[in-house]
Amino acid sequence: MRRQFAVFCVFSSVGLAACGRDEAPVPPPPEPAPIESAAPSGSAAPATPATSAETPADLDQGLLVAISRFEMKDQKPIPKSELLVLTRRGGEWHAASYEDPDSNVLHKAMPYTPPGEAPGILTIGGSAAAVKLWRVGPHGLAPEETLWEKDFGGKTSRMRDAEVGDLYGDGMPAIAVATHDQGVVAVIHPKADGTSSVDELYHKPDTFIHEIEIGDLDDDGVLEFYATPSAPNKLDGKPQPGTVMRFVPSTGGGPTVVADLGQRHAKEIWVGDVDGDGTDELYVSIEAAEGGDLEIRRYEAGTDPSAGATIVTLSDPMCRFLTVGDVEGDGAREMVIAAKDSGLWLARPGEDPNAAWELSLIDADSKGFEHASVLADLDGDGRDELYVASDETKEIRRYVWTGDGFARETIHSRKSPLPVLTWNIMPVPVALVEPAPTAD
Repeated sequence: MRRQFAVFCVFSSVGLAACGRDEAPVPPPPEPAPIESAAPSGSAAPATPATSAETPADLDQGLLVAISRFEMKDQKPIPKSELLVLTRRGGEWHAASYEDPDSNVLHKAMPYTPPGEAPGILTIGGSAAAVKLWRVGPHGLAPEETLWEKDFGGKTSRMRDAEVGDLYGDGMPAIAVATHDQGVVAVIHPKADGTSSVDELYHKPDTFIHEIEIGDLDDDGVLEFYATPSAPNKLDGKPQPGTVMRFVPSTGGGPTVVADLGQRHAKEIWVGDVDGDGTDELYVSIEAAEGGDLEIRRYEAGTDPSAGATIVTLSDPMCRFLTVGDVEGDGAREMVIAAKDSGLWLARPGEDPNAAWELSLIDADSKGFEHASVLADLDGDGRDELYVASDETKEIRRYVWTGDGFARETIHSRKSPLPVLTWNIMPVPVALVEPAPTAD
């Protein structure tokens, strides 16, 4: 069934051309040894090697992986959308792959429960730009409902990011959406009577908006969300001006610039309480420009938009994934920085969270243009595992803290020599992605 909306909006286009380049075949890597952790200086100085950590034979939670895979046509790599589902049963990881025939990219897939309906899988895609709800049937996952579709009239039309929250204070799971290349921020607002509307909150042509995050920085009990408009993508390190803006749909607040990044920009932000003080913070990954460094800056409510505390600096062009969790199970949260070239880094706040954070290297042999990652406790042991797409090696890996470092396991390996671009990884209940067993 297709649900229709009266909409005002515009959407997203990503730099697939940059990531869709032809690559030489990558031979399968040897079975990796446990990863060594790095000294707090941020160098790769080795510590005691980690011991192995066994993965349970069966997991009630799996992973959704949003991918662009590439096929050759007229000697050029052509992107195809792929929704990869990874589950673990009987001591083995199992993979199922699905395609959205209407889009050549899926930027995100995540669980979503519409009001009064069964839960499903929400996807956002591009060319055609559509927000869809998938559900599992006898033959696996398939799109069942289109929540919103729009041709924004730019060079390409993409739904670039989405987050779900009670943004209107009415108990409804609203979907905040970012688009490019026509720079629209919109909210899909479901109502208790089963209808929905799409509220366009921002529209700036020739603008890329890569990221949405929901939170409550001012601790007033009202959710706001944050978006990252910037000039169109440049991949040569030249200036690409950008900001981070705040929207408050329930009060009509915004857009308000909360981070002015000057001639630089962010394609990744994270909002939440990392330092454990009970109040959310905004973290902005600012891409390097013209040979500079990658910076992670921290903003609290009321921080001057031109300021922000630099908590991490890395010699790397970009980081497009920040993920936060508790890898040790001790109640303290850590941040994993998935940088493009230098690998995976673990960052811990100190007594002053606005000062430089303690930094250690998880794995220098993990790389990717997006470098999609997520911290999630799939095995339910009270510690978050780290799941990462290392696109350079075409592997999806699982990392577990063992007390003196991280143990690494490859849970999926892609055999095709053609490039792949992984946009997002999210945990998902297995019941939402696998057909129910039939009676004999």
